[in-house]
Amino acid sequence: MANLRTISLSINEYKNERQFFIRFRYNQEFISVLRKIDGAKWSSTLKSWYIKCTPSHKDAIYEAFSGIAHIEYKNTFEAKSDNRTRFPEKRERVLSLENRNLLNGFYKYLVGKRYSKSTIDTYIFFVADFVEFQHEKDLTLLTGRDVELFVETVFIKRKYSVSTQRQFISAIKQFTCYYPDTQISNLELTRPRKSKILPTVLSQEEMITIIRCTKNLKHRAILALIYSCGLRISELIQLKLENINIQRKQLLIRTAKGRKDRYVTLADSFLPLLHNYLITYRPQIYFVEGNKGSMYSASSVRKFLTKSCAEANIKRRITPHTLRHSYATHLLESGVGLRHIQELLGHAKPETTMIYTHVARKDLLDISSPLDNALKQLTKTNNNEQNFLLS
Repeated sequence: MANLRTISLSINEYKNERQFFIRFRYNQEFISVLRKIDGAKWSSTLKSWYIKCTPSHKDAIYEAFSGIAHIEYKNTFEAKSDNRTRFPEKRERVLSLENRNLLNGFYKYLVGKRYSKSTIDTYIFFVADFVEFQHEKDLTLLTGRDVELFVETVFIKRKYSVSTQRQFISAIKQFTCYYPDTQISNLELTRPRKSKILPTVLSQEEMITIIRCTKNLKHRAILALIYSCGLRISELIQLKLENINIQRKQLLIRTAKGRKDRYVTLADSFLPLLHNYLITYRPQIYFVEGNKGSMYSASSVRKFLTKSCAEANIKRRITPHTLRHSYATHLLESGVGLRHIQELLGHAKPETTMIYTHVARKDLLDISSPLDNALKQLTKTNNNEQNFLLS
């Protein structure tokens, strides 16, 4: 093996899917081998060969390079650490034919309820896990205690967050409505209290510094648009050119979260950057596009934002949604009313927008600390023994 050349095999997200990346120094023999693997493609942008991350493709790579090259495998995708919930990889579940038919019917039920694709996928995932966990028990005999045991056994082990557990309870509530033959009482199912975590907010100076440190024109335009309009990452990558009205200085956000349309205002200071970007990159359908006009990936935005924050010497963990939080907080601090901010953000409930009152500094800046007041009181006297500095 010591005489074999080495290739690097890693996993990462590309084109909204997990992909194997195969990298090596230029070698015509390796290229010929990869061309024979069905599904393997070359990315001129990433300067790497890639193929969809599946067990069969992994076996095919190892088999193709057996005796030709030594493979250094590193799962960089799983090595990443962030606060997002990581579901286990998809696998073949142990389900009876009857239960499979039941889940297929539940899927159609959710589609008929017009839930979003992401909500349907999440609900089906949780209910399928729950049904598989209870495979030795008749579903008609399930009770609320069985739901609790599943949480205690599976959710705690996987270290799921409170918000994920709340989603699971919502999924089970919908399942009991579809399949009322169980003994699970919908009224007895309670969601754990939602965590009240304050959002991370950048200062206006930090936001400008991040944009300045972003050298790539496309990346700079993306970050500036997210912050200036308070967009969700999904709204950015789905934004079409036809929904940008430069004359009226407006964006039309189509079918956003909750299937709601809304208008947001384009910043005057963003327009020169927008013109420069459109002339340089000439996108055809979407505001920002990937290879061959495809939809840009959210992971790419997160990646270059992290790089820009490092260049700006910002140590906190910053995500695209942090820019949206900063947009809302800065609006509130500048005197914009909560009702208008709710409309601009597309929130269904005013309670969601109210969280920014806890991080806005407009009113808090007017409050003097008792320590400052005490020192000011001391400076009014001429007693030198009391005239001191904290430092």
